[in-house]
This record gives sequence, C-alpha cells and structure tokens, in this order.
Amino acid sequence: MTIGDVFSYITNFLGLNSPLDIIRLVIEISLISYVVYKGIQLVRETRALQLVKGLLFILIFSKFSEVLGLKTIAYLLKGTIQLFGFGLIVIFQPELRRALEKLGSSGFQDIMLRKTDEDRVKTISAIESVVKACTALSQDYIGALIIIERATKIGDIVNTGTQMDAMLSSELLLNIFTPKTPLHDGAVIIRNNTIKAAACYLPLTQNAGLSRELGTRHRAALGITEVSDAIAVVVSEESGKISYAHSGGLTRNLTPDMLRKALTKFLLDTDTDRKLFTFRKVKQDEQTNK
Repeated sequence: MTIGDVFSYITNFLGLNSPLDIIRLVIEISLISYVVYKGIQLVRETRALQLVKGLLFILIFSKFSEVLGLKTIAYLLKGTIQLFGFGLIVIFQPELRRALEKLGSSGFQDIMLRKTDEDRVKTISAIESVVKACTALSQDYIGALIIIERATKIGDIVNTGTQMDAMLSSELLLNIFTPKTPLHDGAVIIRNNTIKAAACYLPLTQNAGLSRELGTRHRAALGITEVSDAIAVVVSEESGKISYAHSGGLTRNLTPDMLRKALTKFLLDTDTDRKLFTFRKVKQDEQTNK
C-alpha cells in the first residue's frame, strides 16, 4: 500500500471530496480544540476541578462494573451519571456564568468599548486615588472595601447602599471609611471612575477552604468577584495589609506599587494605556522631586 492509497483511504473515510471539505474540517477541529482548551482552563482555575475528577472516577468505575458483570452497581452508577448531567448546571452555575460573561465582554465588544484618551486619563487618576487612599488607610489600620465595576454591571449591589454619584478622590474615600461615620461599614462601588454608592452589602464567598484569618471584608471581596468580573480592593482593619480579589482569587500583602500595577493591568488593558500611565507617573514623580 502506497502513501497515496493511505491518503485516499483517509479522505474517503472522512468524506473529504474537495479542498473545501478539508478547509471545513480544519476549521471544525480548530474551533473544537479552542473550546476544549478554554473549558479545561476554566475548570483548572476554579473549584470545579475536584467535581470533574469525581465525575471521571464515577465513569471509570461504571465501566469496570460493566466489565466485571456487577449489573446492579453499573445500573446505579449510570443513573447517577444521568442525574449528574442536570446537577452540573446547578453545581457549575458560578463558573458557567463567569465563562458567559467573559464571552460577552470579549472580541467585538472590547473594540467598541475601547477607552478614549480622556477615559484613560480619568482611569489613571482613579487608580492613583484608590492607591493613595488605601495606603493612608493601611498606615492607620482602618478597614476598607472598594469594588471597581467593570463589564459586568452590579446594579443589584449598588441598590443595597447609599447612592452618591460623586467624583472619585482619595480624600472622599478616606472620609467614607473613617470609623464611626454612617458610611464606614460596607463597600464602596466605583463605576466609570466615579463613586456610585457606599455602604453596600456584598454576597459572601461560599468557599469553605478559606483561611480563618480572613474576615468578613475579604470574604465579601471574594464573593462579589465570584459572580462578576469586578475588582475588589481590601484593607485589613487588624493588620493594615492591602489585598485585592479577582475571579474568586485573593492576592494579599500588597505594597502601594504592587496595587497600582495590578489595577493598571485590570483597568488599562492595552499597551498604549500602560505607556500613558507610565509617562504620567514619571511626570508626577519628577514634579514631586522638584
């Protein structure tokens, strides 16, 4: 059998009768591979990984039961797998929601919503205000929780607090989080570089594996980032340490510069934005040193 015969056999088996069929097959394989890759990536980044391992174990055990003739066990396992299919929608609800939100906020929408130069300057100023306020709060051991809304709207959270629609500044953030003031408890919501609301209530994370060191603010920060693409910045009242939460993960013990870089990464997506931020920061440092 020649190589030509092998090629002919493969093309006939796959129904590839023309170059167009080959192109179509390549596109299909590429799309399926991309979806599978993104699915694996999504599962690896969340607690869903353990559930997937459990499902694979049931599938393997079910096949072994069939081979060994354990009909009753095999029947029960098949029923479990069928029920598991319906349960996945409920179990993976946060992960599925986050995946759909990422899909909805990517591609063409990103191009349409790309920041103008004026928006970039406002975002840079907002980042500096948040960093400056968190630094001062950290030094005085004053707790704070700041939520920065992104593509996913969290109007239901905004409605739980006091509406403000105020210009964002470090001074206003410091006043809001001053102990024993009416707006001290709860979270500040920042939308489009303005303070939309304060004293807002957030959903707490359901992750049972968290350290007991983490208080209500950290759990609330994780909770809101599990159901949206928001960025949550936390200042610990006990330790004064600064942290941020994103996509259900928590990064702790941040310096002001580390917080600035993290917010720049999440809020200024393009290289142009980062270059503009760096240029502005250098100018500010030069003016400070004069």
